[in-house]
Amino acid sequence: MANDDLGRTLRRLRRLASLTQEELASRSGVSVDVIRQLEQRRKHSARLPTLHALANGLGVELTTLLGDPPAVSSSGENDGPQFVAVRRAIMPALWGPELPPPGPDFTLDGLRGQIADGWTQYHAAEFDAVMKALPVLISDARSAAASGSEDERGAGYAALGKVLQLAGHVAVRMGKTDLALISLERAIDAAEQSSDPLLLPMIVNSTAWTYQRQGRLADALGIALRAADNMADLGLTGTADGLKVWGGLTMSAATSAARSGDYERAAAMMETAEKEAARVSKMPDGGDNRMVSVFSPSSVRVERVRLAVQYGHPRDALALAKGMRLSKDTPPSWRTWLLLDVARAHADIGDAAGAVKTLESLRRVAPAWMQHHTLAVAIVRDLWALPHHPPGLGALADFLGVSE
Repeated sequence: MANDDLGRTLRRLRRLASLTQEELASRSGVSVDVIRQLEQRRKHSARLPTLHALANGLGVELTTLLGDPPAVSSSGENDGPQFVAVRRAIMPALWGPELPPPGPDFTLDGLRGQIADGWTQYHAAEFDAVMKALPVLISDARSAAASGSEDERGAGYAALGKVLQLAGHVAVRMGKTDLALISLERAIDAAEQSSDPLLLPMIVNSTAWTYQRQGRLADALGIALRAADNMADLGLTGTADGLKVWGGLTMSAATSAARSGDYERAAAMMETAEKEAARVSKMPDGGDNRMVSVFSPSSVRVERVRLAVQYGHPRDALALAKGMRLSKDTPPSWRTWLLLDVARAHADIGDAAGAVKTLESLRRVAPAWMQHHTLAVAIVRDLWALPHHPPGLGALADFLGVSE
């Protein structure tokens, strides 16, 4: 459960930030004795305000300190056979045999449909299924990019870029950010040879997200803004798909700005993005929405709530979330994140009953996701330490193993 490896993660992040324990204590306001006890694993958990303070002192998101929910089955085999096969597909052996041409039953439309299905599974957190499919999809896309007419090769490179982008996302979820960047760089190479002008900025957005995960906030902000500006200069925002890609880049830039301490700039970017998102529904549908960035009034509002709660504005987060109706194209994972962020905002303002009510909704919507999510467990653990427990907290604590 949550915080099992908190001390190890804290020590690693502190060293990456080139901070001594005393310097982290000064930056976070957490006593050096608490930091020392956590790192030496004499203390295995901390109250949520302490965790917030440590994350702020380290310059990372709270989920970076606590860890993401596992992207694999409960066996936790991050380097199991499926992931080894994905790594080999991303980085095939040097001087390996030439790929055979696609078989007689192969079609690019069929491959694109399978890749879109992979993105749907990814957003539904079905990572085992995605990893099982990726090696074959990458191989088929490489074959398509090397065969046929010039137009067919351009479409093949587009498929290859999109499936390598998906592999990069899966690698991030597995905690393998260096492998993710390798996959994304190869996806960019494919995109530059493809027939899809929107593919390159989409992959840049994924690269910015990966930089964020590595704490490279200036790099993430810079490439997202540059790609968004390039799209505008090239006139690529006049279609629904183009505006979605631009919006995804703008939201990514806002997240990097907020994590860099410039919340006001981030909030302004998000307000602009939300206004632009209202235009999407008025434009002709560009095709398979599973293959483009998620961008709608709902998705922007979800991100605005997330930024507000992550950067110390819980009342703003609750005001933004009040009365929200999520559009049908909002991925399930975004819906679960919204509930978790709202629960955290309630906890931050001392509304234990509101936090419990929201967490009960989260349990109904995504019980397995919640059970493995370290932040959900941390919130319940914090509420469980209170002298008075609101109705429903006991069942949640039992479900998450906090009451033991």
